[in-house]
Amino acid sequence: MPTTPAQAPSGPDPRRWLALVAVALSALVISFDMTILNVALPTLASQLRATTGQQQWIVDSYTVVFAAAMLPAGLIGDRFGRRRTLTAGLALFALASAVGMLADSPGTVVAARGAMGLAGALVMPMSLAVIPGLFPAAEQRRATAVLSTALAAGAPLGPLIGGFLLQHLWWGSVFAINIPLTAVGIVACVLLLPETRNPAAPRLDLLGAALGAGGLAALTFGIIEIPERGWTDPLVLAMLGGSLAALTALVLRSRRQQDPMLDLALLAAPAFRWSAVAATLVSLVLFGAFFVLPLYFQSVLGADAFGTGLRMMPMMLGLMVAAKLSDRLVARTGPRTVIALGLALLAAALLLGSRTGTSDGYAPAAVWLVLLGLGMGLALITAQATAMLTLPPARAGVGSGLLQTLRQVGGAIGVAVFGSLLAGSYRGALETSVFPPDAVHRAEQSVVAADAVAAAAGDRALAAAAHTAYVHGMTVVLLAAGVTAALSAVLVALRMPAAEARAGGEGGPDGPDGVADGADGVADGADGVADGADGVGGGAGPLSQNAAAPAADHR
Repeated sequence: MPTTPAQAPSGPDPRRWLALVAVALSALVISFDMTILNVALPTLASQLRATTGQQQWIVDSYTVVFAAAMLPAGLIGDRFGRRRTLTAGLALFALASAVGMLADSPGTVVAARGAMGLAGALVMPMSLAVIPGLFPAAEQRRATAVLSTALAAGAPLGPLIGGFLLQHLWWGSVFAINIPLTAVGIVACVLLLPETRNPAAPRLDLLGAALGAGGLAALTFGIIEIPERGWTDPLVLAMLGGSLAALTALVLRSRRQQDPMLDLALLAAPAFRWSAVAATLVSLVLFGAFFVLPLYFQSVLGADAFGTGLRMMPMMLGLMVAAKLSDRLVARTGPRTVIALGLALLAAALLLGSRTGTSDGYAPAAVWLVLLGLGMGLALITAQATAMLTLPPARAGVGSGLLQTLRQVGGAIGVAVFGSLLAGSYRGALETSVFPPDAVHRAEQSVVAADAVAAAAGDRALAAAAHTAYVHGMTVVLLAAGVTAALSAVLVALRMPAAEARAGGEGGPDGPDGVADGADGVADGADGVADGADGVGGGAGPLSQNAAAPAADHR
């Protein structure tokens, strides 16, 4: 059935708030799953005997596919129907979760996580895209706040519920819980959401999407293999070279197209460019930090999965404080100062964490985790909202896609680089002479494997050697991440244009950008709040994308 331009509705949909609940549930499933894996990863690695590289791919397979699919996912929804795309993404997420639940090898989990990344890329932008079609302008801020709350709730609930499931059930339960949640979301969306589409959306660039996905996958794989094979290994060189070729081809292809899926011309605007750089650097630093913490809490401090979730909660306290303070700080000082301050606080937290010793308890970590959440919130919330406020309405969609792709790429590289640094530092510091000769190779793979060797031998000295080596590797990672955050803070403070960034937030209600309401929108943009809370994932840009988009066609 052909679509026709949308007619102005006679009044708001009376079921719009119920529909928003359905949308929020859909987004909560994605947010929930991202953080539940952080707690489940050590248990999963132990049960499936996953190496450090395989653990990285369990995380990175989701991130890489999610990043690569974000650009085409928005166009798919615009052209073929947002509700249809949303429900298809939820169905794929449930199917991939079932595969993960039944997996008996790390490779199967990696494949399932990749499919879940594709599903998440379909769900996240579409869950945000329906708000302008459901709500009048006067209610859109309130609606986005509700959705933001749901997204943020997934971050603390994931580790807690995941830890509870792992404590009482088998590791596959962290995947199994997604199935009933997605089923409820599908039914609610089908019954409550109207179908919308935008026939003016550009055509989907399949070749461009393939080049992006292949380039990112090759880059991540090459970095992960460096500690095992070395920089001069032919496979590593082939992966890095292939990545460079694919991503270069994508850039050249995008520059030749009139309506490219990857619109790099947007980076010509200094405010957008530096906000995107800041958001990408925050993601890179945070993904590295999040990779090392769960193993520290479980292997070194002896916490179970639920206890690990509880130990991550101080970070959420800092994040909530940042969400409350960011709008006031932006109004007084401008976004550049707030972003630089957030990065400086991130640096301080990570550098404090880098001083961790093997005999330290949990108290020092609790202190710097609060500071980590505060810095993350100030930097990421402000950077994302500022970037979106600089975009003209006609470019809000591709702009948000570009922003999210860059941020996810930063996260993937963070996991790969810091994971490789952790593996190399751990292996270099491990005192292998205390391990049985036939167990040395296994102990070198990860601290989880070393703990298993120590448990089988009943020798606490073996475990102590592994824990000492792991703490050394963790502190090296945190030191590198802290230095990166500090340099990023200096870079933003010196190069980001305060006047242009501030102007975006002062557009006033219903200003020309049409993306947010005045200066408050910089801090209150629901995307940024949710993204900061998720920490490892979540899509921020599409909310602003669709707030600025023209009225979609309704069916």
